[in-house]
Order: sequence, then C-alpha cells, then structure tokens
Amino acid sequence: MSTDTSVTAGPPGEVATSLTRGINWKGAFVMGLAGVILVTGITPFAVQAMGAAAIPCLIGVQIIALVCVMCMGELAALWPHRTGGTPSYAYESFRPLGEKTARHIGGVSGWSYWLGWFPAAPINMILAASYIAVLFHVPLGKTVDPLGGLGTPEGIGVLVITLLGLVVLFVPCYLGIRLGTGFATVLGIVSMVPITLLVILPVFKPSSFHWHYVSGFHFADPKTAGLGFLLGWIFVISWNGIGVEAASCYVAECRDPHRDAKIACTAEGIYGLFIFAATALVFVAVLGTSLKSDDPLTEYTNYADHIFGAGSWVKYAIGLPLICALLLSVLNAIMGVGRSLFQASEDRLIPKFFSHKNKHHAPDHAMLFNLVCSMIVGLFGSPVRIYIFSNVGYLLAIVVALIGYFVVRQFRKDLVSPFRLHDSFRWIALAMGLFLAFVYFVGGWGSPDIVVGPGQGHTLYLLGFVVVAAYVPLYLWRKMTDKRDGLAPLGALPIVVGSPGGVDFDGVKEPHVLDPAHMDAYDREAAGVGSVPGDAPDAG
Repeated sequence: MSTDTSVTAGPPGEVATSLTRGINWKGAFVMGLAGVILVTGITPFAVQAMGAAAIPCLIGVQIIALVCVMCMGELAALWPHRTGGTPSYAYESFRPLGEKTARHIGGVSGWSYWLGWFPAAPINMILAASYIAVLFHVPLGKTVDPLGGLGTPEGIGVLVITLLGLVVLFVPCYLGIRLGTGFATVLGIVSMVPITLLVILPVFKPSSFHWHYVSGFHFADPKTAGLGFLLGWIFVISWNGIGVEAASCYVAECRDPHRDAKIACTAEGIYGLFIFAATALVFVAVLGTSLKSDDPLTEYTNYADHIFGAGSWVKYAIGLPLICALLLSVLNAIMGVGRSLFQASEDRLIPKFFSHKNKHHAPDHAMLFNLVCSMIVGLFGSPVRIYIFSNVGYLLAIVVALIGYFVVRQFRKDLVSPFRLHDSFRWIALAMGLFLAFVYFVGGWGSPDIVVGPGQGHTLYLLGFVVVAAYVPLYLWRKMTDKRDGLAPLGALPIVVGSPGGVDFDGVKEPHVLDPAHMDAYDREAAGVGSVPGDAPDAG
C-alpha cells in the first residue's frame, strides 16, 4: 500500500468526539471568558508592585496570548475530535518524533495543564469568598493557617464560603455542557459588561485620566528595576494573561467545530488583549500614586471613586460583578481542565478513572477530582502563592503547545486546517515558545522572592515540578491496568476518535471509529495499515 501524501484537513467536523456536541462558538467564547476574567486577579497585584512598568508587560503577554489562542484555534479546527483544548493537540503535533515520544509529550502536557488551570478555582473562590464576606458582613471568625509556612492565614468564614462555593459550582458542571455554558453565559454578561464599561469610563471624564502617571512606564520603586524583577513578574502574569486559550477546550463540543474554532478563539484573543491592556492603562492613569493595595475589590472601588466620587453604593456596584466574574472563572477551572484529563485518559496515558462520563455526557470523575484538589489547594489562602507552583505546570503546557504548532506547520505540511493562519505564524509561535521557556526557568526560579515576598526561597516553584512529575506513576499505573485487562499495546488497535489507538471503556454507542478515508499517514501507521512519510511504501 503506498503512502497517501495528498493534502487532508484531518477528521471532518461531523465525526463525533467522545463527548456530545451541544454548543456553538458563543458557548466556547463565553466559557473562554474565564481566561479574560483573570485580569481582575492579576492587574491590581501587578500595577501595585510594578507601577506603570506593568502596562507593557501585560500587553506583551496578551500579544503572546492572542497568537497562542489563534494557533490553538487552527489546531482545534484541524482535529475537532480531540477535546480538552491546548494540551490535547500536543500528541498529534509531535507525531513526527514517533508515536511513543508524542504520547508522552501529550501526557506530560495534559497533566501540566491540569496543574496550571485547576488552581484557578480555589484562587478565584478565595477572592469571591472574601468579597462576599465584606459585602454581606459575614463574620470572619478565627484566623487559621492549615498549611503552616506554605500558606497564608485566613478567616474561618472565608474558608467555609470558599469550600461551599466550590461544591455548589460543581453542580452545573456535572449536569452537562449545555447547562454549564448557560450558567456561564449569565455570569459572563453580569460580570464582563460592567468590567468593560469601567475601563472606558475615563473617556467620558477626561479630567480623571493623567498621562504623566503613565509616561515612561516607570517602576513603582526604581530600586526594583531589573531583568530578574521583570522576568519574575512576567512568569506570574503569563499564568493569567494566556488563559484566554481556554476557549479551545470546548471546540470539540461545538456543533460546527471547523467554523466555531475560528470565531471563538480569534474573538477571545482580541477581547482579552483589549481588556488586559485597557485595565492596566486606566488603573495607572487614574489612580497613579494612590495605587497602594493589591486587593482587586479595593483597587476597583478606589478607581470608581476617583471617577464617580465616593459613595457606599460603589462598593456594591463593583463588588457584585467582580464576584460573578470570579465565579465564572471557578466554573471553567472545574469544567475545562476536566476535559483535558478526560482526553489524556482516553489516550491511555493516565488512569481510566478520568475517562468516565455520566448520563449528561460530562467527564464527572475528572471534574470531581478537580473539585477535591481545589478544596485542598484552597487551604493555601494566598492567590500569589498558588500562582507560583501552578504556573510551573501551565507555562510548560503553553511552551509545548506553541512549539508543537511550529512542528505541525513545518513537518506535517500534508495537513491543512479549515482555519489556517499565515505561514509566518509558525516562526512567531516558535519564537514566543522559546521566550516563554526562558521566562519559565529564569523568571520562575526567582518569582517566589519577588512576587510573594523576600525569604520565600524556591519551595513553591519546586513544588510545581513535584506535581508535574506525578505523571510518571499515573502513567505506569495505567500501563499496568491495561496489561491486566488484556488490552493490546498502543499502535496495534484501530484508530478511535478522541484517542490514539485507545478504546471507549464506557461502551457508549457513539460513532467513535475513524473512517480510514479520513486518516492521514500517521494514523495509518499507528493502526498498522500504512507508513509515515519517508518510510518505504508497503507492498500493495
């Protein structure tokens, strides 16, 4: 059999993923707003510590985010059968390096992405809980610090609200993608409309905007100016800024993924760039030297006070949309990365537990795992502490994704996505991936002392690597259980949609088997019915 080198667009959009297709691009866009909403958590921290120097840093990271989400949109349209977004494309991207290598790159990427995204749930639930306590006068109670030196003391009232909130938000996640996106739509409108209006308010009151606060992009403290300080903060900012790629997590559940990937991902990236850039600019230009707090509610309230004048209503007008915004991010952190774990399990890289689906076609076990881990991480108390070890996983997955995009465009030229960027994007993605790799090791190493506080050492950073390394025992456990169940080694089974040579353990009667007419050379080689480019053709 000769190797078919004709151009292919990968599996067609009508081929089913292992999850149900129940939304359109609007649903993917709304769920991806969880990445945009992270602006509320990082901008006050960044501008308070960095001053006007935070503005070009935040804009630079968002330009990388825009490129990343558009590249992932192209891959999402190319492989619409793979759910879970950014990390789920790593396997397909690196297949020119060999099946085994590609699988493990995909496995490490998926697990690292999980470490990067699930902590958004406890981080934002902690912030939401503290605002709920302030606005509704909930007694904070005794201060506790369950994790000792690793955490930050927090009131029992905030801790209880955090844990209960996580459980409540798990419910719409469990009940399926349609209810989840419906719930997210309400939260998105209630939160993003006010936040968007806030950043354009100075246009209607020019006297509140002071360009000299921005001029020169000066540091809050000139003594801190330096490459190490910048890289330490860029490391943390990237955790929040690049989160707009979350829109790609849901493309596989769109009814027309070839079309929806382009619209949802491009719109998410552009909107994210606008919100991050505008928020940083107006915070510095309006507040200037009065930027004294790193608490989002305090800074947003001060910002509104400078425009409207002080009033008790301002705290509620700002606080309630902020709470909704944070809750939307919590919702996505449970749902979106649950799909990444689901895909890694279908790829037979982590235990079968994560590939279980409930009657609503939702990956319930994976999301339940996220809930439990979120409740544990919520004990850290401080968002910036969680940022550090979480980003050890997240930025690794993003670096792999950007370099993987380059590999696809450079070495798999027989694949042409229905949504195709200009050829130059492969080099842009490679350059950005290498830059983030530099930030990952250099900026990440010093970030605890720079972002959290002097004397923190490297414990939080190293903790992230420990969690990433947990992929190894998880994979070995899966390999052992597959052998026990008598499953053939990977590469010896027919290609199954949503899984490289895997099987659907739930026995759901959905069309999983990929039609050979839609296999590329690598699919055929993995199925044992063809060869990869460069190999000698089989005898026909």
